[in-house]
This record gives sequence, C-alpha cells and structure tokens, in this order.
Amino acid sequence: MAPDATETEKTEIHKLEDVVDLGKFLQARRARVNPAEVGLRADPRRRVPGLRREELALLAGVSVDYYTRLEQGRAKHPSDQVLDAVARALRLDETTRAHLHRLAGNSRLSPLQASAGVRPSLQTMLAAIDGFPALIMNHRQDVLASNRLARLLYGGFGWDLEAHPNFVRLLFDDDSRGFFPDWAEVCSHETVAQLRKMAALFPEDAAMTALIGELSVAHRDFAEMWAQAEVKDCNIGWVRFDHPMVGLLQLYKDQFRVADGSGQMLVTLTAAPGTDGYEKLALLGAGE
Repeated sequence: MAPDATETEKTEIHKLEDVVDLGKFLQARRARVNPAEVGLRADPRRRVPGLRREELALLAGVSVDYYTRLEQGRAKHPSDQVLDAVARALRLDETTRAHLHRLAGNSRLSPLQASAGVRPSLQTMLAAIDGFPALIMNHRQDVLASNRLARLLYGGFGWDLEAHPNFVRLLFDDDSRGFFPDWAEVCSHETVAQLRKMAALFPEDAAMTALIGELSVAHRDFAEMWAQAEVKDCNIGWVRFDHPMVGLLQLYKDQFRVADGSGQMLVTLTAAPGTDGYEKLALLGAGE
C-alpha cells in the first residue's frame, strides 16, 4: 500500500483484498458458524463470533497448524479432499463449495474470459421476445442490451437501459429502495452474493475490482453485505416492483447463462396469462 494513500483509498484497498483472497473468505465464513449448531458447547469466555481456528480444524479433520497456514495463504495447492472437508465444517452449500475451490486455485476450475460484445444470435433472440421484459447483462451486471418492454419497465424508475448502466450501482442508489418492496432480501443480498461468485470467476477483470471498491466505499450497506461472504446463483425467483404507472407488479425472473464462458446472461421477467402481473405488463406495453 502506498504510504501517502488517503483514508478512503486505504478503505477501498482493504475491501478489495477479499475479492479473490482465500484466507479472508475462510475467516468470514468461519465467523458465521454457530458453535452450538455443530455440536460444540457454549463457552462464556468466547470473544469472537463463530468458530475458532482450532475448532474448525477439528471439525475438518486437519491439523490446527495446517488450517492456520491455509487461512494465512501459506498452504500451497490444498487437495480437493481437504477443501471439501473444510467446506463441510463450514456448512457450505454446493455453489459456495465450488467458490472455495476457485479461490484455492483448483486447476479444474479455470478463470473465464469476459466478452464485451453481445453475439448477433443473442441480439436476434432478444429482438424476438415480445410481451415480457428481457435484457442481456454481463458478469459485472452491466446492461448490454434490452427489449422494448424492459426499457419501459425500468424507465418508469428513471433508469435508461440504453445507456448500458450497471445494475448493481442502480440497486444501491438511494431511490431504488422505493422501487423494490423486497429490496434488502431479494434484490441486494442476492445481487451481492452473485457478484462475489463472478469476481472469483473473472479475477483479472480490473473493472470488476474497481466496481466492488467503489460500492464498498460509497455504500455502507453494500460493504456489510459483501462482508457476509455469501455466494449464490440467483437464477430464478419472484421480483416485486412498485411501478409508478401500473402499481405493484410481481414478475418471475429467470436467468439463462450463455454457455460460451463470456459471463453473459439473458434475464427474463414473466407472468402467466390471466394473472395480475400479465395484465399489468400488457397495460405497460400499451402505454408507450
């Protein structure tokens, strides 16, 4: 770290350290495990949340010295068996276990290469989608392309999708909390968890690192969510919008990953015919 770095720069650098840092990820996840849930007796003298290093090592079946070296980045090339044992001790789900392997440099999970442009076939597919909102985003959740109804839906909130904004920045803008009734639970927690996964898949992406640093410094709630070290695939689920034109609107989100390693995804927001959401989408589309 530069000796003349400002306090803001120091904070940003500190926040960026755990983007691809195995030790900081292990520390964050260890702090989240309730000792009672893994069969350990309560200790009134406990001064730190979660498990101690020696407790985690015991649960994983590795030596305390080895686990300490793992957290400190001094254990090179940990085996799959050790990583899986640590994942079980930390009670990680499959998505988070795979993330742990990536951070440890598992050779079977190579970093991906991002692509800036949208393939013509995807542009054609997007243009053919009518009747419900659809958009294409990259691994940073920059909006690369959108259809007419998506622009109408988000345009009601003042979001210009044709300007290719970053969706995470928009979500953490103060005004966005009024657009999404379930902002904290559905939108932002899941968005941050997905961003963490993609940061490990694209560790050489300087723009991703800069985005995480910017949001960590600018938004305390983002920094707190990032510190939770959640890793998720948020591919499906209900999203509610409080739209100024049609009122409360509930749509089902599907994310389809493009299978070319680019990190791009097609996102659709649908409602079944005959439902309130379907009728409101039709009203929104007719009101241009």
